[in-house]
Amino acid sequence: MSDLRNSAETAVEQCLNLGTEESCAVVTDDKREAIGEALYEVASEITDDATLLRYPPGDQHGEEPPAPVAAAMREADVFLAPTTKSLSHTRARGEACEAGARGATLPGITEEVFTTGLDADYESIAAECEAMLERVGDAEEVRVTTERGTDITFYPGDREWLSDTGMVRDPGDFSNLPAGEVFVSPESADGTYVVDGTMMPHGLLDDGETLEFEVEDGYVTSISDDDIRGQVEAAADEVGDAAYNLAELGIGTNVAVTELVGSVLLDEKAGGTVHIALGDDAGIGGDTDAPIHLDGIIRDPTVYADGEAVELPEGV
Repeated sequence: MSDLRNSAETAVEQCLNLGTEESCAVVTDDKREAIGEALYEVASEITDDATLLRYPPGDQHGEEPPAPVAAAMREADVFLAPTTKSLSHTRARGEACEAGARGATLPGITEEVFTTGLDADYESIAAECEAMLERVGDAEEVRVTTERGTDITFYPGDREWLSDTGMVRDPGDFSNLPAGEVFVSPESADGTYVVDGTMMPHGLLDDGETLEFEVEDGYVTSISDDDIRGQVEAAADEVGDAAYNLAELGIGTNVAVTELVGSVLLDEKAGGTVHIALGDDAGIGGDTDAPIHLDGIIRDPTVYADGEAVELPEGV
């Protein structure tokens, strides 16, 4: 528990900066209870108004939590959500931040990722994010290529690049933990992306294994993998074409992550990688509501902003 304790202190004290007069809701599920309890223990030593809520794990990322959980997040000053399935792109999380809560989600967090990923200097990560935003933030188009076949161009349009620094200090602020990325929900995209890093439900791909996606006018039109295609088709039965939305381009800025471990939460933050997601983007500046958000991490990319090569942070 000492390792969990140290990481919980980083999350609650450095990243969230919980105050003695603030309320804090820790939201977890049956499979992440130990991490939830570690966060609650630290929070309850700072404030008398700390709450721990636990519920059964959801079936998929982006699924809404039970109503009492959503209400607790919305009413708190601070929330932390170490859960098996991501709450990052849910209405519950968005409405909590709109109500003035600041918080962090830790989707799919494991004890190993919690103890290693929170062992970082988040002031340094914030500086890396700021530098990357200066390189890509005003670009009209961003192209990503790799030797394994990725060649895709994103058009941010009027949508703003966002930064996940891990420093969650002001009302309405939100971050993933572990943190370290800049990202945008583009208005459109065209091309091919080839995932060769980490993607659920597969985890860390074997050497030489790839997952290929074709994109046209901002929608994924072809998926090479049967399991991922099945997830998207199931979501499409509920929400139609929104499930195929090209939701996100992200650039990892966490130079403390030196190898991919099979956790999307950690691996998408690795310096020297990009990640591309399909599905929901309503919580990150887009306008598509979908019950899925599937990130795929891509190794060794070359990124161009309006035709100029972008220097990426050193990492994996």
